[in-house]
Amino acid sequence: MILDTFIEFWYVIFLFLIVAILYASAGFGGGSSYLAILALTGLAYTEIRAISILCNILVVSGNVLFYYQKKSFDFKKIIPLVILSVPLAYLGGYIKITQSIFFILFGFTLLFAAITMWISNKILSDHEISTKPNLKKNLFYGGFIGFISGMVGIGGGIFLAPLLHLTNWDTPKKIAATASIFILLNSLAGFGGQISNPDFSINWNLTFILLVSVFIGGQVGIRISSKFFTPIFMKRATAILIAFVSLRILWKYLF
Repeated sequence: MILDTFIEFWYVIFLFLIVAILYASAGFGGGSSYLAILALTGLAYTEIRAISILCNILVVSGNVLFYYQKKSFDFKKIIPLVILSVPLAYLGGYIKITQSIFFILFGFTLLFAAITMWISNKILSDHEISTKPNLKKNLFYGGFIGFISGMVGIGGGIFLAPLLHLTNWDTPKKIAATASIFILLNSLAGFGGQISNPDFSINWNLTFILLVSVFIGGQVGIRISSKFFTPIFMKRATAILIAFVSLRILWKYLF
């Protein structure tokens, strides 16, 4: 059964591997592109969300462990971002929306994230002083992004990271580390919300194969980023990826 699934979806498995490498190199999980790829398979909408978010969880779990070993987390700044995002991500995952609304919302939010990431030319070096955290703003940012991410089926890093870069929240490495733990917690909460929904369903054979693929890709990506990619390259490459996915989705569901 697994072999038959592998043969049928070989191109999806390969694309997931490439996406995991590219997104992990920027500290993300890749949920946005996973969703776009799965949308081409004809799988049920509920299965697409579930598979995407599970792959997200696996990739960013490796990222979180990597950054933890590098002591890149500032939990005093991270906690305000996740206090509201986690319960609201669960709520977003539980809410039932139509497939067309889902993809239109997803496409516009991705396009916004790509544009902001591309035009943000200023990037802090590891030695520059970042801005002081604003509790109210961090609570609002985290809560809003968490809700949208849970509803769409991603972790929210592609929304959070550009925002943190634009506001000089911290150094690029710490932003990548913060995005990874934000994605992990919101993905877990969002998946919990999906399971609680009576319409939940998932193809476990395909899910298992894709999880293996993104695990390998994630491990490769996070190590490539730390040795070969500059922070500005990571931002620009990710922006191009996100823009491509968003335009493809909007073209399909608006025109």
